[in-house]
Amino acid sequence: MKALLAAALLTPPLLTSVAAPALAQTAPAPAAPVAPRTPPKLIVAISVDQFSADLFAQYRNRFSDGMARLAGGVVFPAGYQSHAATETCPGHSTILTGMRPAHTGIIANSWIDQKAGRADKTVYCAEDERVAGSDHDNYMPSDLHLKVPTLGDMMKRANPQARVVAVAGKDRAAIMMGGHNTDQMWFWGGQRFISLAGRKETPVVTRANAAVAALLAAPQAALPLPGYCKALSQPIAVGEQTLGTGRFERAAGDAKAFRASPALDGAVFALAAGLIQDMKLGQGPATDLIAIGASATDYIGHSRGTQGSEMCIQMDQLDQTIGAFLAQLDAWNIDYEVMLTADHGAHDMTERQQQRAMPMETHLDPAAVAKGVGAAIGQELGVSGAVLLGGAEGDIYVADTVPAARRDAVLAAAKRRYQAMPQIAAAYTGAEIMATPMATTPPESWTLLERTRASYMAGRSGDLIVLTRPRVTSIIAPAPYYVETHGSPWDYDRRVPILFWRKGMTGFEQPLSVETVDIAPTLAATIGLPVSGLDGRCLDLDAGAGDTCAR
Repeated sequence: MKALLAAALLTPPLLTSVAAPALAQTAPAPAAPVAPRTPPKLIVAISVDQFSADLFAQYRNRFSDGMARLAGGVVFPAGYQSHAATETCPGHSTILTGMRPAHTGIIANSWIDQKAGRADKTVYCAEDERVAGSDHDNYMPSDLHLKVPTLGDMMKRANPQARVVAVAGKDRAAIMMGGHNTDQMWFWGGQRFISLAGRKETPVVTRANAAVAALLAAPQAALPLPGYCKALSQPIAVGEQTLGTGRFERAAGDAKAFRASPALDGAVFALAAGLIQDMKLGQGPATDLIAIGASATDYIGHSRGTQGSEMCIQMDQLDQTIGAFLAQLDAWNIDYEVMLTADHGAHDMTERQQQRAMPMETHLDPAAVAKGVGAAIGQELGVSGAVLLGGAEGDIYVADTVPAARRDAVLAAAKRRYQAMPQIAAAYTGAEIMATPMATTPPESWTLLERTRASYMAGRSGDLIVLTRPRVTSIIAPAPYYVETHGSPWDYDRRVPILFWRKGMTGFEQPLSVETVDIAPTLAATIGLPVSGLDGRCLDLDAGAGDTCAR
């Protein structure tokens, strides 16, 4: 894609392409024998939504630009979003807080609050449900439910001169990484970049929105298919769709297709660069932070799967987009440190898995949906009305209308029925979960109960947590833009890469597991910011005898 954002975002030198900005590439500087000792002037924290450790491993030898640069730094290929609720909002809440979802309060993308003062009792993680007329689909974006500070919040508390910015393709990514006290926060709102209530567009955001509007108004031709992607370009029938060979052709005005394409990441990184330029981030008296949520990989994964031409092209375009962004920071002579990770993993769609040596891969039986299970329990126990609320997995709630004297019996019956289902691995009551201590062992060794404990919060989470067996997708029937998903407690959804890079850093690789909650204390140590009481620990980024955690 060669659509120019050009003068809409930056004065020369320019980011010249939305999907793959065509800046001169800057090779990584030769590594120094020790890690840099002075704090960086800018922290760049990147989350690539749904960038599993498996995707990183699959394309690592294909990366030749930005991702290749980062892979030359300190690499933890076995990072873990260690909790069970491997969704976008919980995952993003761990990255810059150092806290697990049980403590951040972000236990899922949405949950049921039966005491919410509105007809719609489903609450979205990044909304303020107290706003009149709000529901979980039409809401006012808010940081209301994030119960802990982010690294940016801690930095501003220690030094008010620090600037904190968040830009993302999703509101929940920007809010959960940016935190409560950002100087600028912008996220894709469907047609343009928007922000929290009361925030006015700055000139760079206005220019960006005008440029993206012009881009959307024109059709998009097929993106180039790299040679190494040709073997993956094979058609696959999924429901009424045929996928696997797409190249992101788009009709004029199709904003939904734009969102599920590399162009979204290009727009996000271009706006991030524009904000860095306009605000002179990394050039002030204190270290600044910009959090960037690259959401296209997730939208593409959900709509096209992970193993066709579509994801292969996305990996190529993301590599180039990040490379151009970093080259622009180099051109501005900014001393920056980059961290890149993901909010969760994923694996490919059921239909393609079945063709590729996984015949046991299956869709979830609709009999597992809470409404039907609750109806059967109501008939069994003589309880009228709604009995269970929720979906087919994850948080299941006993309806408040169930008489108090019958709630224990309903919960016991629900647990028994779910445990008897062949596709269900476990069903835990809230009491069982809360009685379980937080795990202290390596995350790959955690029990299902320990994984569940890490994302369970009493009073917000369900009365019962239901977990599917491996290779059972929670998608009951695939549909347009929804053929693959995540959210399970299994390692293909939990494992993500964690990368750190800074000019002069001596790179190394540590294959043993670490957690995303380790990122915040690690970055804090690089800028000399004391932190305590976090779930994560500082990771030593010095390849030798030195210790970046001991500054």
